[in-house]
Parts: sequence; structure tokens; C-alpha cells
Amino acid sequence: MSIRHLPLLILAAGAGLVAAVASAGWCAGLRINMTPSYPCGLWRIETLDRTAAVGDLVFICPPGTAEFERALERGYLRRGLCAGGLSPLIKTVAAIGGQQVDVADQVSIDGRPLPDSGVRHTDAAGRPLAPFAGGVIPAGGLYLHSDFAGSYDSRYFGPIPSSGVLGLARPVLTFGP
Repeated sequence: MSIRHLPLLILAAGAGLVAAVASAGWCAGLRINMTPSYPCGLWRIETLDRTAAVGDLVFICPPGTAEFERALERGYLRRGLCAGGLSPLIKTVAAIGGQQVDVADQVSIDGRPLPDSGVRHTDAAGRPLAPFAGGVIPAGGLYLHSDFAGSYDSRYFGPIPSSGVLGLARPVLTFGP
């Protein structure tokens, strides 16, 4: 091997090392969050061996519906390995099947106001947002929430199936709000 090929060899070895570390992290349930709904950084998917409950912070795959495809087009979501090519969401379970959700200027669950749940009627780009109409969460459904004011959560897309839960979301190395 000549000295001219050494930089290429080093570059290839470095790229292989980065790919190996990324693959190992993926297999270990590590994910990177770059959305403002929860702190940016490295998160881990922890096995959830029970039904998701109110207060759980979860990784969940959104269903591959027209509503979520529109959210992807608007930049609310990113591409990923969930149904419809979407990335999993990190959200807190705010209500489960059988609970009543009312949506007005803010959200109430079973008659109790949900903190930090103000409803916006336009997004940051001025495009209209249609809030979820409210109602009783169906069996097997989860109403998801984030304290971040600009979060795209169940305030706008309503409940989604709990079958999409990948596990609990645990921060590993995060920064930001």
C-alpha cells in the first residue's frame, strides 16, 4: 500500500467504526431526539412489560394515517422506521381508554385541567391547526401530551393506538429545555 492510500484507509476505518457504534446503539435501544417536545440528546427505549399508564413517558410509533403524513409534510415529524416511514414520538401518556377528554382553550381530562395544555389554532408558520374534538378515549387508545407549547401531540391528532408503544423513554444524555 502506498502513502497516498493511507488517508482513504483511515477514512474508511473511521466510517466503519461510526457505523458499528451506531448499529450497536440502535440494537441497545438508544435513539437521538432532536425535537423540542422533550430535551434533545440521547434517549433509551426501556422495555415496558405492562400496559401503558397515565404519567408514563413513552416512545410510540404513530399510525400511518393521512393525518400523520400531513404532519410529516409540514415538518412536525421526521422520517423513521415506524409504519408509514415515520419516526417514533416521545410523549407522556395523559389519558387512557375510558377517560373523557375535553378540548377548548386548554385540555381537561375527566374534568381536571391538564397543565401546559393550551391549544393553538395555527402553527409556527401560520398554518391552521385543527384541535382534536374531544370525547371518550377508546379502549386501547392513548391520549399523548408534552409540556412544550408547540408540541404536536394529541391536542391535534387525538388518541392513537397503544399498540404503537415501543417502551418507556429514558433520557441518557440530554440537554435543553
